[in-house]
Amino acid sequence: MKLAIAHDWLNQRGGAEDVLEALVDAFPNSPIFTSLYAPERMPPEYRQWDIRALWTNRLPGIARAHMRYLPFYPLAWAGCQPRGFDALLSNKSGFCHGLRTPPDMPHVCYCLTPTRYLWQYDEYMAQEGYPPALVASLRPLIALLCRWDYAAAQRVTRFIAISTTVQERIRRLYCREASIIHPPVDIDRFAPVPSTEVGEYLLVVSRLIPYKRIDLAVRAATALGMPLKIAGHGRDERRLRSLAGPTVEFLGYVADGELPALFARCRALLFPGLEDFGIVPVQAQAAGRPVIAYAGGGALDTVEPGISGELFAEQTADCLVETLRQFDASAYVPSVLRERAARFSRERFLAAIRAAVGDTCADFRMGKAIR
Repeated sequence: MKLAIAHDWLNQRGGAEDVLEALVDAFPNSPIFTSLYAPERMPPEYRQWDIRALWTNRLPGIARAHMRYLPFYPLAWAGCQPRGFDALLSNKSGFCHGLRTPPDMPHVCYCLTPTRYLWQYDEYMAQEGYPPALVASLRPLIALLCRWDYAAAQRVTRFIAISTTVQERIRRLYCREASIIHPPVDIDRFAPVPSTEVGEYLLVVSRLIPYKRIDLAVRAATALGMPLKIAGHGRDERRLRSLAGPTVEFLGYVADGELPALFARCRALLFPGLEDFGIVPVQAQAAGRPVIAYAGGGALDTVEPGISGELFAEQTADCLVETLRQFDASAYVPSVLRERAARFSRERFLAAIRAAVGDTCADFRMGKAIR
């Protein structure tokens, strides 16, 4: 199968790029169309890929501030029409699903989320701290981009969502149905340790930015006097430090090679944000440790109360405090946690995405209705 892949931006590495790397493994030698590629900011192995950047890549300073050019991305993607491929697979969180395909080419969209800063505009701008005057002035542009985004979604042959939360958003915002394939997690990096090596500290592994709601973990641990280790850095760190008591420790950046031990020895992982999926809770389970997460978003797919962790109902520090007071880490069995994490393995993802693309192509050629 000759496949083309579309990916929004390649100027920083995150969860979307983890998925992209798995897609490249699933479909080797597929060219990758993107609106931005900054090779110096990406892993060296990316330079071995066939990356085809759109004209937006030449806009001045785009690698450092790509959101500044928001109106240009729909124009760039709508003007791109790859030919000579059996199918297109878009890895979408922004606008790349707007790439136009010929009538004889099916388009499978692996949807990380409907474009967050369009459809959750007020929430996004509030979290980022933008001034009200700017928020109001951009509303006409956002409304226009929402209409474009919806129209682009109607041209997709098949949607695949990363979680039940994203599946519901696709149904509500795009009026389209979607199947679910959870993102890949490299669970083989993690393993439980003997119970004698497990510590008393709670753990957060996250970028320190406002919407992650790390403040809830800091406030709760401080109120209860519980040890909390926070791995990660970001612009919210100064504010979080001002909220923290003496039992909260900021570790800063932690190298990938050191994370497995940090996970395996924690009492529990705290996951207080609202995420579309969230890989970190699965990593903790793969290391044999339970998760305490906010009952929303992807955590509803990955955390099973009483089996792999607990969910707290309200996104408040008080609710998290009450959950921590009742939490008993000894009630969770590391081998069971590891087993639950296996549902999200990289091997499972590769098999599922290959089958989904293959089935979509077969149904498309035969003229069958595609869900």
